[in-house]
Amino acid sequence: MALITCQNLCLGYDGREILHDLSFEVNSGDYLCIVGENGSGKSTLMRTILGLQRPLAGQILTGDGLRVSEIGYLPQQTPVQKDFPASVREVVLSGFEGKCGWRPFYTKAEKQQAEENIRAMGIEALSRRCYRELSGGQQQRVLLARALCATSKLLFLDEPVSGLDPRVTAEMYELIEKLNKEQSITIIMISHDIAAALRYASHILHIGDRVFFGTNAAYQESGIGTVFMKGGDVL
Repeated sequence: MALITCQNLCLGYDGREILHDLSFEVNSGDYLCIVGENGSGKSTLMRTILGLQRPLAGQILTGDGLRVSEIGYLPQQTPVQKDFPASVREVVLSGFEGKCGWRPFYTKAEKQQAEENIRAMGIEALSRRCYRELSGGQQQRVLLARALCATSKLLFLDEPVSGLDPRVTAEMYELIEKLNKEQSITIIMISHDIAAALRYASHILHIGDRVFFGTNAAYQESGIGTVFMKGGDVL
């Protein structure tokens, strides 16, 4: 069943259009990678789907009872966010803020779920540590656990391995794949890593001067996919 359906989207900012007449859908259980050149509109598309900015035209529909507030989101971190002075447990629990409304406390069930997500990410030993004292890979695991507190259906990931070394990058990809395959969490990920996209994704959305949306296999056989695969690992 389609969780997200984008119909005839036109995207941009300050009145400048950067994507025109874009249509695609993401079904439950999909692993979609969004790829394309720098400045092609990948992050703009993600912000629009998340309701952080309005499309210039077209519409975005949600299905299967999904609400935008229930989408887990792991954005690219700013230097200020990396220096956030809170414990790992506090950061993970903050993933429930969208569900709390005016309630000024976390429920017992939410605290239990946060602990489960901490264990799932393998960061139990870090739960009392200050977030800003952690390595980049450890911080990404914390933020992934936080995003899981917001959702059991759909995760948006904006270049989740940016700046990580190869070993930590591989571990992060394995964690994301496990969430998709074992917990049936739908993944939408912006990536510059074409090799990883082709290894893990079920579907590819390529945006830029030319647009492609379809299965991984169809992308590899398409003209646009062939050109980018020959171009190397990074888009």
